[in-house]
Amino acid sequence: MPDSPYVTSPRRRRPRNGVRAVAAVGVVLVIAAGGSYAAGFGPFARGDDGPDPAAMKQARAFLADWAAGRLPSAAGRTTSPDKAQEVLQSFTAGLDIDEPKLTAGEGAKEAEDGTLGVPFTARMPVTGLGTWTYESRLPLREQDDGGWKVDWRLSLVHPRLTDTEKFRLEREETTPPKVTDRAGTSLSGGEYPSLTPLLDRLAGSRGGGPRGAVELIDRTSGETVRTEASFGKKPDPAKTDEPVRTTLDATWQSAAEKALAEADGKNAALVALRVDNGEVLALANSPSSGFNRAASGTYAPGSTWKIVTSSALLLKGAVEPDDVVDCPKYLTVGKEFHNVETSEYPGATFRKDFTASCNTAFISLRGKLDDGELGKVARTYFGVGQEWHIGIPTYDGSVPAPKDETEKAASMIGQGRVQANPLIMASVTATAVSGEFHQPSVTAGNEDKTRTEPLPGKVVSQLRELMRATVTDGTAHVLADLPGEVGAKTGTAEVSDDQDNNGWLVAHRGNVAVAVVVEEGVTGGGSAGPIVHSLLSAVPQDPS
Repeated sequence: MPDSPYVTSPRRRRPRNGVRAVAAVGVVLVIAAGGSYAAGFGPFARGDDGPDPAAMKQARAFLADWAAGRLPSAAGRTTSPDKAQEVLQSFTAGLDIDEPKLTAGEGAKEAEDGTLGVPFTARMPVTGLGTWTYESRLPLREQDDGGWKVDWRLSLVHPRLTDTEKFRLEREETTPPKVTDRAGTSLSGGEYPSLTPLLDRLAGSRGGGPRGAVELIDRTSGETVRTEASFGKKPDPAKTDEPVRTTLDATWQSAAEKALAEADGKNAALVALRVDNGEVLALANSPSSGFNRAASGTYAPGSTWKIVTSSALLLKGAVEPDDVVDCPKYLTVGKEFHNVETSEYPGATFRKDFTASCNTAFISLRGKLDDGELGKVARTYFGVGQEWHIGIPTYDGSVPAPKDETEKAASMIGQGRVQANPLIMASVTATAVSGEFHQPSVTAGNEDKTRTEPLPGKVVSQLRELMRATVTDGTAHVLADLPGEVGAKTGTAEVSDDQDNNGWLVAHRGNVAVAVVVEEGVTGGGSAGPIVHSLLSAVPQDPS
């Protein structure tokens, strides 16, 4: 890119301490407009309603255009369209900013120059490094025709951007420490694509990850005036050559990545972990890059949640497997609930309700549980909703008390506001079949703040029997030809009227528990089932 008055061109630094510094260009400021703007007072106030709504509308429109890359449109909302487009284009093309966000602050008010100043906080995620956060202000000026425009100036992009100073991103090339599986086998993103974001984070925890800085420089001399933001952690010399060992198993991870090909291009995620200690053996996502759905996703778990619901009912003695709990096609609790394909099983036992995944039967038992009791059982016995520390960022689940009977009915079948992900549901499965919760882990030595109680042996035996019957005689029959005492539970989770249901399946075999979600997979058995089958077929032996 040629040098411009707004973006510094690439330059190289001499290597420092054996590390080569790589200069990047300019500053990218693509700001996502959001939030609401607080009322201001003064000449721009309209009675007690704050600033002219037309001014705030123009401010939001400018920021929305800028965020979406509609730079000509954004520039057209300013007092200097040509200059604004040149600067915005220069900045947008310069720095590696990925999905930035802007949050409006309170106190929109008149400035000394007669403009209406709207404050905002800019959060700029610099790709591969971190987030650059700063405060700025968007000025608006009333025009002769009564309309409003953004009063163009460099400082609205960043308060320190001027005619004499600009920004430059400096990146330092580093050699991250090696990351290995549980047996010492080296793990690389090339061989295990799903692990690429995870490996970068694990390496960074040792200080061997990417480093860099956003620097304010003199436009004429190129000398650094100040460092605006620093990213990355200096490596610990004593640990530079020491690999980061994980709980992952290279064989299981490879099989998991291949198994996700069964998702037919749909977004999907998989977690496999040890039942006896919670160590994660495989964690895979499709697509392999970007968001870690497996550990950080937030999904309604659908009927896989009936493992927790059944636990709550069995713990309380509210139902036994051979009790008759009718399974009608429909049941109305504020709204009409139905079963997959509107199936029905008159005179069904609770065992049949579980293996056939009968929504209406489970919902009919909601009166057996107090409001909030399902969430208490999830937290007390399964650790769901407590704070987990597994070595990487996670979402640890939520089971809020229902607001009304309709929401309570939905929570019985893993809908409503119940939220989980494959990591949580693999852990739920492991807890159900062992009786004891173990905080999952990807690395050793993580802090454990969880406090849980063991499930009674009778309940564990009942849950194992129900899950086994789901494979031999129920909705998880796709796994019936696998050797060993495989137990499972399928799930179909509604998303919205405009989307197909998500498909879920959780399973256990020996000392391994697995959970898979396929977005818009329609049914668990049909979409997640083949993935679990592929995984367990490829790795017939449990890890030592």
